[in-house]
Amino acid sequence: MSILCGLPILECVYCLGCARWLWQKCLYTAGLESENWGLATAEEFEPVPRLCRLILSVYEDDLRHPLWAPPGGYGINPDWVVVKRTYEETGGCATPYMIYLDHDNVDIVLAIRGLNLAKESDYAVLLDNKLGQTKFDGGYVHNGLLKAAKWIFDAECELLRDLAEMKPDYRLTFAGHSLGAGIVSLIAMYAVQNRDRLGNIERKRIRCFAMAPARCVSLNLAVRYADVISSVVLQDDFLPRTTTALEDVFKSIFCLPCLLCLMCLKDTCTLEENMLKDPRRLYAPGRLYHIVERKPFRIGRFPPVVRTAVPVDRRFEHIVLSCNATSDHTIIWLERESQRAVDLMLEKDRIMEIPAQQRMQRQECLAREHSEEYEAALRRAVALNIPQAAYSPSYGTFAEVEEGESSGRSSGAGSLLSLKRMREHWDNFIDRLFNVDESGRMVFKKSST
Repeated sequence: MSILCGLPILECVYCLGCARWLWQKCLYTAGLESENWGLATAEEFEPVPRLCRLILSVYEDDLRHPLWAPPGGYGINPDWVVVKRTYEETGGCATPYMIYLDHDNVDIVLAIRGLNLAKESDYAVLLDNKLGQTKFDGGYVHNGLLKAAKWIFDAECELLRDLAEMKPDYRLTFAGHSLGAGIVSLIAMYAVQNRDRLGNIERKRIRCFAMAPARCVSLNLAVRYADVISSVVLQDDFLPRTTTALEDVFKSIFCLPCLLCLMCLKDTCTLEENMLKDPRRLYAPGRLYHIVERKPFRIGRFPPVVRTAVPVDRRFEHIVLSCNATSDHTIIWLERESQRAVDLMLEKDRIMEIPAQQRMQRQECLAREHSEEYEAALRRAVALNIPQAAYSPSYGTFAEVEEGESSGRSSGAGSLLSLKRMREHWDNFIDRLFNVDESGRMVFKKSST
């Protein structure tokens, strides 16, 4: 009888616990994940909207007569397309892709489109993985995406090598969206490990932009390759936060909100320390760029802000309960909001009228900050006992600094954040001293006395 009397109490406690968890999840917004990150600059973020348009162009059958071009067009020259592969040519081993020789931006680009919901071969690539199935360079990677990456690299490495040798000043850039983002991330890692097949190209000439990527590499690899790979995430995008098996996602595609709620409950009940110490757990690769354009309890979109960091913990660990979780994953919205963000950055720079010499100094300072942040992330990973994280060779990806200068670098992530905050304080200081007149020039503010 006493047991039966206690059941209503247990039910009340359970309901209160569920209500508290749901309330916390409803208050959790994507902006909280990157609130302590530094702000991105126009120089580092400028390639993102351009590469998004290049990825979109892969969807076209005829680039000279496009059907789905965004406002302003793709901004590419069809005569500069070196290779464009279709599903028939890839045989289902990978999604369609294109190699483009961008003379305007001194770039050799391999762009891969995202998942095609009507192609079973794309599902086969995405679902070909089990937890801890495939090892690569001391960590774990997605098995199906690695197979697709190796297939593309083996098919095109000779062409890429010839282009890199023919254009020694051009960078080799890999870009992709969604499924393609995971593939290009692993292509970039595989290319770094096999640079001899690309004519011994320098590591600093290789870079990758993964737009809305799936989780495809373990945490130690995500941090170690942050000097090569950059992942771009729009606000509440669900895929970079999806920790469950992708097979379960697509089995539940008609009840995705139910699945997302179950994933939220699972992630909330799992300690973050246990997540970080699991070497098989996969993450979004490389340096992260987070585009934030909505605020909690506000309606509509605000001017986008781009934050960037190389985080070790709080690396998009929790699903966001949002009606925009799927729309933020689309390449169209990603291209649109990233272009808005770049336009705002350039407008701010134009108003401040930064001289060319100071602009070059700022780029050098940015390269040093990225290098310091990368080293701080490696130290942070070692401090948290991340498996296989103790790996810090001299990559030379960013601008090289003399030994005496590098010895005076800060030893922690806190100093790096202070540098970024100093830059933000400097901008605020300029705003307090100057006004912008009708002609767009900066003039000293008149004293109120």
